[in-house]
Amino acid sequence: MLHRTFRSWIYFLLPVAAFPVVCGCSHFKDESGGDLSFTLEPAARPSVNPLIGFMPYAGEYPDFPHSMEFFYLAMRDLQTGPATFDWTRLERQLNQIAARGHQAVFRVYLDYPKKSYGVPDFLQHVPKRRYTDFGNGRPNQSYSPDYEHPDLVAALKNLIAALGARYDGDPRVGFIQAGLLGFWGEWHTYPHNDWMASPRVMNMVLDAYEQAFRETLILMREPKEGVHNDRPRVGFHDDSFAWYTVGPTDWHFASKLQAFGLGEVWKSRPIGGEVRPEIQAGMWQLPPKVPPEYQDFDTCVRATHASWLLNEEAFYLRGEDKERAIRGAQLLGYEFVVTSCSVRPYPLPAQKTFEITLRISNRGVAPFYYPWPIEIGLASPQGLQQKWATPWDLRTLLPGDGGVKWSHLVPITDLGRGTYLLLLRVVNPLENGLPLRFANTAQDKDITGWLTLGEVVIR
Repeated sequence: MLHRTFRSWIYFLLPVAAFPVVCGCSHFKDESGGDLSFTLEPAARPSVNPLIGFMPYAGEYPDFPHSMEFFYLAMRDLQTGPATFDWTRLERQLNQIAARGHQAVFRVYLDYPKKSYGVPDFLQHVPKRRYTDFGNGRPNQSYSPDYEHPDLVAALKNLIAALGARYDGDPRVGFIQAGLLGFWGEWHTYPHNDWMASPRVMNMVLDAYEQAFRETLILMREPKEGVHNDRPRVGFHDDSFAWYTVGPTDWHFASKLQAFGLGEVWKSRPIGGEVRPEIQAGMWQLPPKVPPEYQDFDTCVRATHASWLLNEEAFYLRGEDKERAIRGAQLLGYEFVVTSCSVRPYPLPAQKTFEITLRISNRGVAPFYYPWPIEIGLASPQGLQQKWATPWDLRTLLPGDGGVKWSHLVPITDLGRGTYLLLLRVVNPLENGLPLRFANTAQDKDITGWLTLGEVVIR
C-alpha cells in the first residue's frame, strides 16, 4: 500500500543546507563526489515482530500483539502405524494459525499428565507405567511408556523423518520443540527419574531431528548428561522461565547452559521457553503478586538472550497490567535499526548499476535465526516499480557488536527518469505473515512492510 505521494522535485534543486527531513531521513548530497547519503532516525521498538515476543496457546487474541502461537499434539494424532501417518489435525492447526498471519511453535508428546495416553494403538504392547503425580488420572489417565522398547524407538524415528519430509522449511512453522520424551514431552520424568529415556535414546531422537530438519530449527528442553548437546540446529527452551532460570545450582537453566559450555549458544541457536505458569499474570501487576520463587524477568532475559516465551495468562490482562506485559514481551529477541544509507553514483544512472551501502545494528538481546530474504526496492507514486534480492544475512547481526556495513550493486533496468523512493524490507516467507519491521521512524511511512531509506533521482 502506497501511503502518500512524492514531494516536489524542488527539494533536489535546493542547496544542501535547505534539504528537509523526509520520511525520518536526513539527506546529504556530495556535489563533488556524486554520492547521496541518508541518516535515518531511530524509533521505539516495534510493538510486534516475527518469531519473537510472547505467544499464547493457539487461538484468537486480537488485543495483545504477537506473532506466534503454540500447541501440543499427541503422537497418536499423527501416527497410525509404524510408517503410516495422518496429518489432518496438524494441518488444520497450522492453517488456522497461518490464517491469522502467525507462525506456529508445536510439540508432540507421548505422555501428558491429566491427558489421555498419547501413544498410538499400534504400540499398545509397549510396557507402560501408571502414576498419579501432577494430578494424573483426574480426569484422564496418562502413562509413562518404556522409552527403551525397540518398537517405540523405531516408530519415533519414523515419525521424525516423516515430519521433516513434510514440514522442514514450511513457512507456517516457526520452531519445533523436540518433545516426545518424558512428562509433557519435557525430557524428564521427575520424581521417577529412572523412567526417563536413556542418553542412548535421547541421542537417537536428536540425531533423527537433525537428519530430518535442515531448515526449520528444533529446540530441546535443556542439556543432558551423556547427550551430544552441541548441535548446530538445535536450541533450547526454558519452561520454568523467571522461576528456575538464574541461580548457582545445576537445575537453573542459565547455569546449566554454562556448565555444559553452551553459555553463548544463543548467538547461533534460539532460546525460547515458557514463563512459569504460577507467575504469568501476577508478575505484571504493581506490586507483583508472585511467590518468592519469582526471579526478575529482565535479569532472566539478559541471562538467557531469549527470543520468545509461551505466556498464556498475559493475553488475558487488561489496562496497565497488559501494557506492562507488552513492554516485557518487547524485551525479547532482536531489534534492528538502520542508522545510515548511501548510494553511488548519484544521481542514479538510468539502465546502469548503482551501489547501495547500509549501516545496521541490532539493539535487542538475540539474533534473528533464519536467512529470510532482504530486498531493495524503488517505488514511484504509482507504487513499487522494481525490487532486488540482496546477499545480506540478518543472522550475522549480533547484539552489542556495534553494527555492520552492508553493500550491494543494484542493476536499474527499464525505469524512466524521475524521483523514486528507495526502500528496504525483509521478506517473511509466510504469504500473509507479519512484516519484519525496523526500529526506524521511516518504517511503513510510504509502503506497508517497507522501510523508506530516502528519495533518489534517476537521470
